[in-house]
Amino acid sequence: MAIQTMNAVVFRGPFNISVERKAKPQIKQQTDAIVRVKSAGICGSELHMYRGHQKTGTGHIMGHEFVGTVEQVGGKVIDFQPGDSVVAIFSPVCMKCWYCVRGLTNRCVEGTAFGTQQLDGGQAEFVRVPFADGTLQRVPPELDDRLLIMMCDIFPTGYYGASRAIEGLCNQLESPLTSKSKLLFDQTIVVLGCGPVGICAIATILSKGVRRIYAVDSVEDRLKEAEQLGATSLKLGQDDIEETIMAVTDGRGADAVVEVVGNQDALRSAFNLLRPCGILSSVGFHQSELPFTGLDCYLKNITVNFGRVPVRTVFNDALECLKQNEAKLKTYVSHELDLKDASEGFAMFAQHKARKVILRV
Repeated sequence: MAIQTMNAVVFRGPFNISVERKAKPQIKQQTDAIVRVKSAGICGSELHMYRGHQKTGTGHIMGHEFVGTVEQVGGKVIDFQPGDSVVAIFSPVCMKCWYCVRGLTNRCVEGTAFGTQQLDGGQAEFVRVPFADGTLQRVPPELDDRLLIMMCDIFPTGYYGASRAIEGLCNQLESPLTSKSKLLFDQTIVVLGCGPVGICAIATILSKGVRRIYAVDSVEDRLKEAEQLGATSLKLGQDDIEETIMAVTDGRGADAVVEVVGNQDALRSAFNLLRPCGILSSVGFHQSELPFTGLDCYLKNITVNFGRVPVRTVFNDALECLKQNEAKLKTYVSHELDLKDASEGFAMFAQHKARKVILRV
C-alpha cells in the first residue's frame, strides 16, 4: 500500500516546533521531483522565525537544508531518476529565467525558499522539489555524509560572502613592486559571527591565501572553532575589538569585513571596523533599517555588498573549497538527532548549545 502520510517538523509559532503527521507531497508540475529525505539540517536563518523576529504564518513544514534519494520525478525532469542520491539547494531555481541564464540564480523569478509559507521544507520524511533539474545536485560520493548538509546553504553562503570580499580587494590591489597574491596575503579581514556560516567564511578566506583573519563572537565554543581553523578570536564584551583592529592596521581599519549575523549592531560594527575604501560583504539575513546612511558610505568610500548566495552558480567552486577543508571541519556537526527530537534541536541551537544540528529521518 502506498504511503499517504509522513512525519514532518511543523512551525506553530515562536519557540513552538512540533512533529506531526502530514500528507505525503505529490508531483504538482512535470518539473517536480519527490525526494525521500535522509537527513535535514537546522539553519541559523531559521532562528529568525523560531525566535519570532521574522513575522510569518504558521503550519508549514520547516527546513531548507536536506539530503536524500529521488523517489519520483515528473515527466519533464531530465537529469534525475528514482534512486539518485541528491543534495538540494535551499531555494528552487528554474534555470530558464533572465536571472538564471546569467548565473544570478539567487534572484530566480521562481525562487521561493523551502521551509516557508510558500513552499514546505525538507525536515520531513518526504519533500516536493520544484524545478528538480536546477534545484538538485548529485551527491559527491567522496564527501563526509555529515558535511554534505552544509552544501545546501551554509558553506556556499560563507564561501560567497568571503569571495565577494576577496574579489573586491583584488580589484583594488595594484602595485608595480608587489604581486597581487603577496598584497592579498597581507590583508586584514574580520568575520563578524562565528556560527556555521562564519566558520565556512573563515575556511574559505584561509583557502584563498589570506592569513590575517579576526573572528568575532560572544560564544566561547564558536571562537575555539575559529581558532582551530587559523583565525585570531576576539570575544564580544571582553576584548576591545575596534582598538585591536586599529592597532594591527596602523590605525586604518580592516581591509574587509564579512558580516554574517544579520542584525543592526553587527552591521554598525562592520562599518566602524572598516578602513576607508574597505569592503563590507554582508550575507546576514537583515530585516531592519540600516545603521548607517548613504552619506556615511560616501564619506568613507566603502564598497558594500548584501544578499543571498546564488548557490547553483557557486556550488562546484564551494564544494571544492569544502573538500579542501574537510579534515578541519569533520567534527563541526555537534549533534545528530532523530526527526522526532526536532524541538530539542531547535532549542539547543537557539541557546548556542550546538554548533550544527542534523535531523536524521
